[in-house]
Amino acid sequence: MALFPSRDRRAAEAIAELTYSNPFRERRIELEHAALGADYDGRVPPWNQRGELIDDHPNIVRLVAKGRAIVDAARAALRAGRRGDERERSIYEDLVVFLSYYDWRERFEFDPDDVARRARSSRRRHKLAAEFEAYLASYLGPEVVGDDASIDVIETAAHLLACFYQVNRAFRSIFRCIIGVSRPTARFRAEVWESIFTRDLRRYRTSLYRSMSDIVTLVTGPSGSGKELAARAIGLSRYIPLDRSTGAFDEPGGVDVADSFYPLNLSALSPTLIESELFGHRRGAFTGAIADRAGWFEECPALGTIFLDEIGELDPAIQVKLLRVLQSRTFQRIGESRERRFRGKLVAATNRDLVRAMRDGELREDFYYRLCADMIEAPSLASRVADDPQELETLVRFVAGRLLPGVDGALAAEVADETLRFVRERLGLDYAWPGNVRELEQVVRNVLVRGSYRPVPAATESDEAGSLAAAMRDCSITADALLRRYCAIAYRKLGSLEETGRVLDLDRRTVRGKVGG
Repeated sequence: MALFPSRDRRAAEAIAELTYSNPFRERRIELEHAALGADYDGRVPPWNQRGELIDDHPNIVRLVAKGRAIVDAARAALRAGRRGDERERSIYEDLVVFLSYYDWRERFEFDPDDVARRARSSRRRHKLAAEFEAYLASYLGPEVVGDDASIDVIETAAHLLACFYQVNRAFRSIFRCIIGVSRPTARFRAEVWESIFTRDLRRYRTSLYRSMSDIVTLVTGPSGSGKELAARAIGLSRYIPLDRSTGAFDEPGGVDVADSFYPLNLSALSPTLIESELFGHRRGAFTGAIADRAGWFEECPALGTIFLDEIGELDPAIQVKLLRVLQSRTFQRIGESRERRFRGKLVAATNRDLVRAMRDGELREDFYYRLCADMIEAPSLASRVADDPQELETLVRFVAGRLLPGVDGALAAEVADETLRFVRERLGLDYAWPGNVRELEQVVRNVLVRGSYRPVPAATESDEAGSLAAAMRDCSITADALLRRYCAIAYRKLGSLEETGRVLDLDRRTVRGKVGG
């Protein structure tokens, strides 16, 4: 006999599918609608595109209630000896996974800013594994589904809890790091989710959770668009196993998960310093190396994440050394031959067109093809506001609230209103936002301090050349500043460091240093 009555079959299938769906894709809402049917509330906005967590969203509340009713009825049928077919038993197991997440998520809520709460939660977890095993056995034990269909509850429970803890951290970290209501923002969140879990969460749960750290994630997009925030969300969302004996999640190398993200801006360092920071060095390896030093690749724990910003600016010699880490996850400190192993995950970011850089000879092909396994593109602020003007207000109010923490919320709201009024009246709603979200943050600060903001005027080549010529006539510019500005003009016109160096008869690295300066 069938395990699910015909009236519940469609809802059961929809809930089973959404259990493993990307929560930030439109498909998730379609499945909620299919599961709830006439009970779906279309008057409220979809929760996964609002840019905020709504635990009491009416459709989520109704979905959990419906899933519970279907599971309880199916469990009673199983206890009565009605086994159903293999497909129905698989759906039943998926429904149990769905229900158990909502029944247990409060036991491991994650807030990266609330260290005290996480510590209290950790102390309460000593019975977590055993309690969850009993819970899971009540749905999937042999007395319910039979000996042939029952699972190894002890092994499954610890791993399932670890997956729940990861899903909870990823869900909250993505919402916390990527703010907005537009479709480009929703797509951005969905892509970050897939960088953590892949497009198939079921496959991730069964096997891929072991090997995702081997895949490099590359975040591209314009400067100031939130690439580091996406990387941080990924870093905070690593799989952390549950120690069944203690009921505690095995934090990376004893480091709190919120502190296991290690960012490094490569463009701010010389090649020698980059090597030392990443790989470490032996005493005496170079002038100033007065002691042995471990680099970030060595210090990073197995469940930690290293974020390399401006990866497109790396010198080719460093690209070769980093390529070895990407290929074999091994490296050597500067000045020694001992091979060491990188155990964590690597996330990189750039605002450059790496394909063009590769074609121009500035980026090694083998290096590029080791970086492009998992690529995310951060949308520009202009594209987000063009899709949904509400995006601007959402971001301004978020920035104002973060800028004025611990004070009367009315003050943050007042500053946000003043900023929005200034943008509408002085910049215009079609403002291009060349500095993206980073510029928006400065607009809020400028309005708070001075009541206004002066955007950088879009300079033309003739403006730049005329300004430079005037500075030369007045003898008001140093030789270094002259070369720097001339290199910048030539680079923008010629499009590549290689060509700029050839035309100006300068070493490519000299050009890069002047342009970057």
